[in-house]
Amino acid sequence: MPPSLLLALRSMAHNNAWANHRLLTACAGLTQAAFEAPRTGFFPSIQATLNHILIVDHFYVDALEGGTLGPAAWAERIPCPGVAELHAAQAAVDRRLIAWCGAMDEATPGRVITIHRTGRIQRERADRLLLHLFQHQIHHRGQAHAMLSATSVAPPQLDEFYAEAEAPLRAAEFAELGWTEATIWE
Repeated sequence: MPPSLLLALRSMAHNNAWANHRLLTACAGLTQAAFEAPRTGFFPSIQATLNHILIVDHFYVDALEGGTLGPAAWAERIPCPGVAELHAAQAAVDRRLIAWCGAMDEATPGRVITIHRTGRIQRERADRLLLHLFQHQIHHRGQAHAMLSATSVAPPQLDEFYAEAEAPLRAAEFAELGWTEATIWE
């Protein structure tokens, strides 16, 4: 496995955490009623959409770590009713994903991961699982982002992770998350 693929997957894990942080930080400006309010989207509210992201992260990160959580991840559809607790829970699972990706070696992306599903076991290569997970999170963050645009809170920029113009703001946010540019790229 080329080192460039490992770096790409690791940077995607950091980008995922950064986008979650930005979006949840913006959502902290909502009232609880606005967070829960019915909205147009695949899930009926910002709260439900962002909790779905958390649930799916728990499901797949657990599988990557060798766990057997499986469908129990969906036991509670809104495990974190408020933004503050959701932000903390999402940050914790994001750190687990970053750590897992950071520990990868050249053989890891091809390693088969066991995913416990209802009534069956799925086996998937780690790189394919990660790409699916990142795409899933981007997809639903986009929906929450669109919902947020219909509130009094301005939706944050989520696609400037690599832009040089965003470097000062990004550095401050990375410091909040406990990283630097060097953490990601070296």
